Amino acid sequence: MALMTGEQYIESIRKIPMEIYMFGKKVENPVDNPILRPSLNSVRMTYDLAQMPEYQELMTAISPETGERINRFTHIHRSTEDLRNKVKMQRLLGQKTAACFQRCVGMDAFNAEYSTTYEIDKKYGTSYHENFKKFMLYCQENDLTVDGAMTDVKGDRSKAPHAQDDPDMFLHVVERRPDGVVVCGAKAHQTGIINSHEVIVMPTQSMGPDDKDYAISFAVPLDTKGLFMIIGRQSCDTRKMEGTEMDVGNSEFGGVEALTIFDNVFVPNDRIFLNGETEFAGMLVERFAGFHRQSYGGCKVGVGDVLIGATALIAEMNGAEKASHVKDKIIEMTHLNETLFCCGIACSAEGQATASGSYIINLLLANVCKLNVTRFPYEIVRLAEDIAGGLMVTAPSEADFRDPKLGAYIEKYLRGNSKFSTENRLRVMRLIENLCLGTAAVGYRTESMHGAGSPQAMRIMISRQSNLQHKKDLAAALAHVK
Repeated sequence: MALMTGEQYIESIRKIPMEIYMFGKKVENPVDNPILRPSLNSVRMTYDLAQMPEYQELMTAISPETGERINRFTHIHRSTEDLRNKVKMQRLLGQKTAACFQRCVGMDAFNAEYSTTYEIDKKYGTSYHENFKKFMLYCQENDLTVDGAMTDVKGDRSKAPHAQDDPDMFLHVVERRPDGVVVCGAKAHQTGIINSHEVIVMPTQSMGPDDKDYAISFAVPLDTKGLFMIIGRQSCDTRKMEGTEMDVGNSEFGGVEALTIFDNVFVPNDRIFLNGETEFAGMLVERFAGFHRQSYGGCKVGVGDVLIGATALIAEMNGAEKASHVKDKIIEMTHLNETLFCCGIACSAEGQATASGSYIINLLLANVCKLNVTRFPYEIVRLAEDIAGGLMVTAPSEADFRDPKLGAYIEKYLRGNSKFSTENRLRVMRLIENLCLGTAAVGYRTESMHGAGSPQAMRIMISRQSNLQHKKDLAAALAHVK
């Protein structure tokens, strides 16, 4: 089975006995939990679209190893076309869900691990690359969703991993056995981990010689003993428990994050991809970060498409669509959104082969892409809020709207352009609220700032990759500097 249906995916997650906590209680049935289910639906879309002939080119690829058609999320990029199709796929999924669809981190971890393990083995004669290829094929053949875990909680930011007062502030090896290792620690902001079959764990930063126990990378299933998740809060998340649809804004799709605890988790040798080779921790981090910064030039653009559409629609519903300043603002939103897409496509088109034969993006342009993402979605949101008006956050509840007495007043006084119903106007308002301030803002706004590294991380990489000396030499040559 190389490709699962969406329904098969749902049932496969239902069968995994994960240990998940939310609001101080264990979640016994996460698949049908009203707060969590929309995030599962978003992942399901990556399976549903892969079944549709019109999306086959974007959503799937042919595995060079097996010749089977596989989901692109489990594919290793083999060309610049693969890299471009990845970004186009992410934009499509953002358009279809208006939410985080949660598989990008795993895909980016796949590709970072593939090329990095190859180079570790080349230097040290280890078997990490074969370990990873075996894991990769297992995921491809079973069409598994894989999460990627990189972000440690970090503790005191002024101290290296090994120098922390509490050694568990960075995930690390606490015991080495003949058959594997035991690890302790936590990974923060784990997008979609409760909707995944497996998780790939990676170090969070470059490591020095004293950090050997922290230079660890591996994969384990989500029902592994000692691994559990604590769900993160999202703005307006409990609206999903109120039994109304309109107030949620996007009732079908959403995202989810969790603090993931590794409490003496055993990892067998054949699931280890890095184990103490500290000088390669930085390579793995840099490559993963580059791939993930490319991703934001796709997924955030797709969500931006929905927000721009909702903003244009509400302008019409408000009777303001012909105002020149409104038109200009929507044009500006589009300009910013397409600029992000340009960056995602550009870093893909300028990709190159690694020593392993897989392809990596242009790291400079990928970092430029993500640095723009830390800014532009915020401006797009500001313009959306400007055009929508205050009603998007002050509208009465759906329960009030359905009330026999109150509903008539809401219907009368909150109507805009007579071509549109009051209900539809309120629905679009709530969708904009969801994207700008509600649950979807987790993925569209704050994740745009901090996902794949905060802005300073991009600036550091841009400085490293920009070849400033070459630019100085160009200027010196033209100025005839002696």
